[in-house]
Amino acid sequence: MSYRTGKIQSLIKSSISLEGKSQEELKEIFNDLLIGGMHGVCSSFYEEGQKPGDELGEEQIRRRLTILKPYIKWIRSFSCTEGNELIPKIAKEMGIKTMVGAWLGDDPEINEKEIEGLIQLANEGYVDIAAVGNEVMYRKDLTEDELLVFMERVKKALPESIPMGYVDAYYEFTQRPRITEACDVILTNCYPYWEGCDIDYSLMYMKQMYHQAKDAGKGKPVIITETGWPSQGEGLRGAIPSQENAMKYFINTQSWAKEEDIPVFYFSSFDESWKQGDEGVVGAYWGIWDKNEELKFQSVLTASS
Repeated sequence: MSYRTGKIQSLIKSSISLEGKSQEELKEIFNDLLIGGMHGVCSSFYEEGQKPGDELGEEQIRRRLTILKPYIKWIRSFSCTEGNELIPKIAKEMGIKTMVGAWLGDDPEINEKEIEGLIQLANEGYVDIAAVGNEVMYRKDLTEDELLVFMERVKKALPESIPMGYVDAYYEFTQRPRITEACDVILTNCYPYWEGCDIDYSLMYMKQMYHQAKDAGKGKPVIITETGWPSQGEGLRGAIPSQENAMKYFINTQSWAKEEDIPVFYFSSFDESWKQGDEGVVGAYWGIWDKNEELKFQSVLTASS
């Protein structure tokens, strides 16, 4: 990591002390922050039994956006095909701002549909920020040159008022300056969990990730497009999934984001069982709401009010 060690001490302090808090106390703090509102959340609209490749329906999108609306200003979607194109349309109808992504992979035909879909949605007024690809460099689905062609194409086709960026892990913006330069806005995924970080040090580590992307951007705006912590599943070195740790991470992240006025899209809105295929059991438990659309960490006080 290229982060300057001299800054680390200033990043350690969390604004809320969670030491010794009971599960119920954590739930109350969690619910207070949730009710106070988040900048945004990543959309998870696949119901039980569905997976990417299945068509999303208007009813399920509308129902889930209705659940999310009281708590968010923005929604982030990942694709412009297979019903995902309805997400920004319905969100705009509800007064929710949109970060709309074109999902790029190793299939040229799908990539073309995604790019054309993003351009169309933007020109129809449904896009506030355009995201061209998600972790494409991390997965090595495209070359840098191939991704840059897509980014340039979208940029030229967008209304001037819509910023364009690319989403990837924080370190990719340090390692790939041509992509960083092509972005209007740096869209960075920051996951202490996936790097095996203990929950007690996760806020400090996430701040380091953010500041590395910010340094790479050289003055460009930076948005954390994904960060979160799973509530159950297998651990990864020092990173342990649990309800307590998921609440602590949410509390720390949201508190810091509000204090520093940093836009964060939390991952994720709802649990999704299909993600177990890619990530193991832990993949199904990143949601703030469970797969049945019930809030996972509701306090007794909130539930009775």
